[in-house]
Amino acid sequence: MATAAALGDYPRVETALVGIGLVLVAASLLWAVVRYRSTHGFSSTEQRLTFDALHAASQAAPPLRLGLTEASAGKSIRYLRQLLGTPALAITSVHEVLAWEGIGTHHRDTIMKVAADSLDSARPAVAKADELACGQPDCPIRGAVIAPVTLEDGVAGALVAFTWHEPGAGLVRATLETARWVGTQLELAELDQSRARVARAEIRALRAQISPHFIYNALGAIGSFIRTDPDRARELLLEFAEFTRYSFRQYGEFTTLAEELGNIERYLLIERARFGERLQVTLRIAPEVLPVAVPFLTLQPLVENAVRHGLAGKPGIGTISIQAQDAGAQCLITVEDDGVGMDPARLRDLTPENSSDGREHVGLGNVDDRLRSVFGDDYGLVVETAPGAGTKVSLRIPKFHAGVRAG
Repeated sequence: MATAAALGDYPRVETALVGIGLVLVAASLLWAVVRYRSTHGFSSTEQRLTFDALHAASQAAPPLRLGLTEASAGKSIRYLRQLLGTPALAITSVHEVLAWEGIGTHHRDTIMKVAADSLDSARPAVAKADELACGQPDCPIRGAVIAPVTLEDGVAGALVAFTWHEPGAGLVRATLETARWVGTQLELAELDQSRARVARAEIRALRAQISPHFIYNALGAIGSFIRTDPDRARELLLEFAEFTRYSFRQYGEFTTLAEELGNIERYLLIERARFGERLQVTLRIAPEVLPVAVPFLTLQPLVENAVRHGLAGKPGIGTISIQAQDAGAQCLITVEDDGVGMDPARLRDLTPENSSDGREHVGLGNVDDRLRSVFGDDYGLVVETAPGAGTKVSLRIPKFHAGVRAG
């Protein structure tokens, strides 16, 4: 009987051993995962925390670069709350709550009263439990830090970070720094918008230049063919309509090199109707660079300058050469004429401010400014000219550049 009883206990012993084995295996796997993460991911907790903070900031920045709106606040607030590690966070404008993330949403309707003094004075404040009293005995929120988001021209709104207890100095400093960072992103957004407005104004300046100097002559050339060659007059009129449609379009700061060259061909077709055989044109374009994005109306002012200032005053035949070459990560473009040329020192002095002729050359300065603004100071125009030696204008365009896309 004793032997039989001992044999009957074997399954229970075996089950216990299996359970212990599973625990040991689980512990080993957990240790292996921790070991793997420490050797293949982050070598320390500090590295992990740094990564988390940088990642959250990088995710919050793009929406804020569009300005402080309900949409941008809603997209960025989750990441800002991660930066602060608070149970709840609110983003306000000077008039209303734009977004809320976390617990205690029943405070949303009253938080603007709590933040009013900070928004008016542009000074941070700490709200304690009695100021946040909501009448709900189980409400876990016991304090908040109100940090105004300030810009150069005033207060844009505030970050309100809520906590389970009275806010400490650490949370106050963290909230203030986060609000300061948000303000920097909003100022960058205003800078982006200002640059866009400047770019649109510069394009309008080019359009204004095209109008008095080209349209009258184009219509005169078309009119001269109405009786003698109606078919050609009709063709030129259609090309002129396409030229003006492209030049005066209201959308997009960038276009493709192919579209820009197409508009130049229309321009030159109309000018050749005026100059006849006196104007010769050669184009050498690498097919690989046709899709490259360029600032709108980049090349047309250069070609117009070559016609008006290089060839119009030259007796006999004049030639304009336009080249676009593939140069690896860049596109090299040149517009060259064999016209009368000019003194390089005079070219530098031709500005609207100090020369009566400056308005005629505003296109070159306009294009140079826009290229440098978009791509950097290494991408301005290079002008080679001398009296009687013609003029060559060169520029480089990166094939790919952040924020540059034909539209």
